[in-house]
Amino acid sequence: MTDHDFIAGLPKAELHLHIEGSLEPELMFALATRNNIAIPFASVEEVRAAYSFSRLQDFLDIYYAGANVLQTQDDFRDLALAYFDRAAADGVVHAEIMFDPQTHTDRGIAFGAVIEGLLAGMAEAEAKHGLTSKLILSFLRHLDEEAAFATLAAAGPWLDRIDAVGLDSSELGHPPEKFARVFAAARAKGLRLVAHAGEEGPPDYVYQALDLLGIDRLDHGNRSLEDSILTARLARTGMTLTVCPLSNLKLCVVDAMTNHPIDRMLRAGLRATINSDDPAYFGGYIADNYRAAAAGRGLDRDDLALLARNSFLGSFLPDDAVAAHLATLDAYVEASR
Repeated sequence: MTDHDFIAGLPKAELHLHIEGSLEPELMFALATRNNIAIPFASVEEVRAAYSFSRLQDFLDIYYAGANVLQTQDDFRDLALAYFDRAAADGVVHAEIMFDPQTHTDRGIAFGAVIEGLLAGMAEAEAKHGLTSKLILSFLRHLDEEAAFATLAAAGPWLDRIDAVGLDSSELGHPPEKFARVFAAARAKGLRLVAHAGEEGPPDYVYQALDLLGIDRLDHGNRSLEDSILTARLARTGMTLTVCPLSNLKLCVVDAMTNHPIDRMLRAGLRATINSDDPAYFGGYIADNYRAAAAGRGLDRDDLALLARNSFLGSFLPDDAVAAHLATLDAYVEASR
């Protein structure tokens, strides 16, 4: 078995995936046609050529423009199914996907159309692939906390089908402390908490996410390594980091994959995982991210298996499901030796 095949077959969970960021140009054009929506690109090739980013905000500008083609419940179902098909081919057996309701409700799309479409796609993926999934409602941090509270209220009828809330979009200038009260409200409703921090923002944003938001999982977290005390704390507490190598490269968080810190994270005892973030925009799905990290940093199969193990340990699955996935992972690794 080649390492390429080993990675594809490696049972894994994906914990950092923005479903809107899996909108491939082909589907974007198909939905634009179906919904009679004008988009600022003449071809699939032109869309791909536009995916040249030097910073997070450059990406977000195109990301939000692309989301305009998502109009109906069927659109969101098709978007989810397209992602799950690719994830299943990459060995994903469980995914915890983020969605940005404000991106859609601010365009006049009903919250129910968004979530019911995603839930339908999730159910179909489980029936088709045996791939389980959970939903994370992400607040847009460039908007204010009042808007986040309104979104949490709108989610009320579906809270039993939402597992966590998150915090994404423009990090710089929008520290986690801005959302402390709404995260406390979400916790009181029984939701788990995750947040993007330490991608472009400083280590202080990670401290805020830990101490003011009380997060259960840290999205990205790369810049935590700049602070040895913070790194030791994350390792000691077993905090999961959802690292996204190709995203880090595309957004210039690292200048080359040979300089990515994923192996440093593992050596420091951090529960690091590998994920694809916004794969349609960043050049690859989860197996591509594993391969890029392996090639760039010389990761061996034991490293790759540890990253997959961490993905199950860091998931919001119940203990018995985690144990079952770990047993399957161990058997796969043993059989590949």
